[in-house]
Amino acid sequence: MNFYRLFYRLFFCSPTRIDILNAMSERRITVGGAGGFIGGHLVRHLLDTGHTTIRAVDIKPLDDWYQVFPEAENLQLDLQDKNSCYQACDDAYWVFNLACDMGGMGFIENHKAACMLSVLINTHMLMTARDCGVKRFLYTSSACVYKADKQNSPTVTALKESDVYPAMPEDGYGWEKLFSERMCRHFTEDYGLQTRVARYHNAYGPHGTWDGGREKAPAAICRKVIQAKLNGLDTIEIWGDGKQTRSFMFIDDCIEGTMRLMSSDVTEPLNIGSHQLVTVNQLVDVVEDIAGIKLERTHLLDAPQGVRGRNSDNTLVRELLGWEPRTLLEEGMQKTYNWIYDQIVSGARSH
Repeated sequence: MNFYRLFYRLFFCSPTRIDILNAMSERRITVGGAGGFIGGHLVRHLLDTGHTTIRAVDIKPLDDWYQVFPEAENLQLDLQDKNSCYQACDDAYWVFNLACDMGGMGFIENHKAACMLSVLINTHMLMTARDCGVKRFLYTSSACVYKADKQNSPTVTALKESDVYPAMPEDGYGWEKLFSERMCRHFTEDYGLQTRVARYHNAYGPHGTWDGGREKAPAAICRKVIQAKLNGLDTIEIWGDGKQTRSFMFIDDCIEGTMRLMSSDVTEPLNIGSHQLVTVNQLVDVVEDIAGIKLERTHLLDAPQGVRGRNSDNTLVRELLGWEPRTLLEEGMQKTYNWIYDQIVSGARSH
């Protein structure tokens, strides 16, 4: 047993979860969207914790995956195609479906049809998981499913899971996620497929998009501050007035919450997100402190900026999983900044 797995058992695993870990170690696990940011981290975590039969699937060529692990079975498949989904789910015991067409606010506000088409992925994956006898299926949803009228103020009340209905999610991406949540529920009710639904709140960290239009706010701000520092600039452009608020979840917490949910008996959608609420201006402050510079801010008021406020109510996840994300924004952003800095200095391209 390697050190990481021993550490994981001692500090994160209850006896029940250790039994699950032992039983699962040699069963096939499929990760859809494995070439993406969260998917790549999930594959690495599964391998590090002793799972030996991982099928990693993504539509992108392997050269464009954020992380590739030779120990896994790595397949380039289009999961909007039902036949490809059969190839992905064949002989799988667990399936994690993270595959979708998405990005930061600049992408999802301008590509609503592309985001909505991702409903084909989860629909076909559910159908083939049912047909292939998959024992458990996890779908990664988003805080974008929450009602827009509950997010009109920067001083937002943290969103609890029941705030989804009556439904009025974010246009395009949010509707696709909410529809897919319902599909999971009904596949459990009608066919007995055990499903889990994680509602992610703004995951960030190393090995993700930091340029090109699909990046989210933490990575975009790191890039802008780094470029200003390297090029001797004294200004930074901020989308919106900077007073909009969000909570940001570090990738390690995202993966731990995902695994805890998948290993649990919780069948209802569950928030996986930090409750540390900050304004975008405060996020810039954090990155400036890391970089050791102060920049004059230009606010682009007509740029995409999403809802005015969004935060995660973690009451239910604490009650049902005995856990919630615990990485402070300052700690996670330091690691993210360092990684993006190395990418920029080395001339690496963002995926």
